[in-house]
Amino acid sequence: MVQQILFIFAAGFAIWLFSKKALRIRRNILLGKDEDYSDHPGERWKNVLLLAFGQKKMFRNPLVAIIHFAIYAGFIIINIEVLEIFLDGVFGTHRLFASPLGAAYSWLINGFEFLAVAVLLACIIFLCRRNIIKLKRFVSQDLDGWPRSDANYILITEIILMSLFLTLNASDTILQERGYSHYAEHVTGNFSISQFLHPLLNGLSNSGLVIVERTCWWLHILGIFAFLNYLPYSKHLHIIFAFPNAYYARLWPEGKMRNMPEIQKEVLYAMQPESAPAEAAAPVKFGAKDVFDLSWRNLLDAYSCTECGRCTAACPANITGKKLSPRKIMMDTRDRVEEVGKNINTNGSFKDDGKTLLKDYISVEELRACTACNACVEECPVSISPLEIILELRRSLIMEDSNAPQEWNSMFSNVENNFAPWKFSPDDRDKWAAE
Repeated sequence: MVQQILFIFAAGFAIWLFSKKALRIRRNILLGKDEDYSDHPGERWKNVLLLAFGQKKMFRNPLVAIIHFAIYAGFIIINIEVLEIFLDGVFGTHRLFASPLGAAYSWLINGFEFLAVAVLLACIIFLCRRNIIKLKRFVSQDLDGWPRSDANYILITEIILMSLFLTLNASDTILQERGYSHYAEHVTGNFSISQFLHPLLNGLSNSGLVIVERTCWWLHILGIFAFLNYLPYSKHLHIIFAFPNAYYARLWPEGKMRNMPEIQKEVLYAMQPESAPAEAAAPVKFGAKDVFDLSWRNLLDAYSCTECGRCTAACPANITGKKLSPRKIMMDTRDRVEEVGKNINTNGSFKDDGKTLLKDYISVEELRACTACNACVEECPVSISPLEIILELRRSLIMEDSNAPQEWNSMFSNVENNFAPWKFSPDDRDKWAAE
């Protein structure tokens, strides 16, 4: 009874804490401008199945994709086992699903154990890739400090949780064999992997085994509760957000830029003055200077970023040594949204802090380096678009602040006066063919 009360309290506190943070993240995302993504639901669900569940883009590198899929499948499927542990904690039972599932229960747990080993091996490989092999995209300055540690912490946590799961099963099955206390109520037989730990535990007394089993059980479930509340502060939030991000992915042609109708009309009026209305309302703002000016979809992108660096590795500007890193664009956007959220938490509503996403987080040099080639969007496993944010910030930089290189200003002036990028009168365009 004491264990039940403690468990219910721990579970309730963990769920309340996670819900509180989740609601704040939802509020932060909705600080962005409204956009409608309710069209083509069939196509959107297809994206969820292929990109989120099927991890379609990951399989461009099959070996890494299989390793990643092992962790992903383990996370999704082993949660069925977590459900049993949760219900056992609430009702004070032992292996609640054993009786209803019968012989299928042992097959299920055996499957979970194979997945647990796959997760263990995958996490070890990924730790080696990050800290021993040191792939270029994992040693980038983008990840200096907390982001690099975050990735390692989560991999180590997964290893610990899987080890606890296997040790829990091993001690449990030994107690079943010995017919000790309530463990004898459901004799499942030995499991495929955990049975190899029996030689390490057979020398313990019954009371010693109970301590091992209970310790592993509590550490396993408390570790999951801790992991749940760590997610919102980690890049691993993509475990949850990959699914809505895939659903709300952009369906228009790749590389298509969204023009502002107001600007298109101004160009039209310049070329056909007679079509201009007597009084035309000017747009309130061009582009984006801060996160409030981006769409909620851009902010969802920022929270969904896995920080894998595939976008930056594919960026031609970054490859040639320029300062631009699409991964950093997404990380900076998320950092700014979080700072704005903390400001709202403190003051009740946003109080101007003298900062903006443009310049204080993302520099002019980074924005100008972008070639708008769309490589970052194409490479992202969860359909994030750093390019949209870059274009919106650059639009603000040029049209709001008149901040552009002299070469660009010359081109803009020529377009405005000559309707072409070159400094030739429209009347002289065909002179090259005169002879």
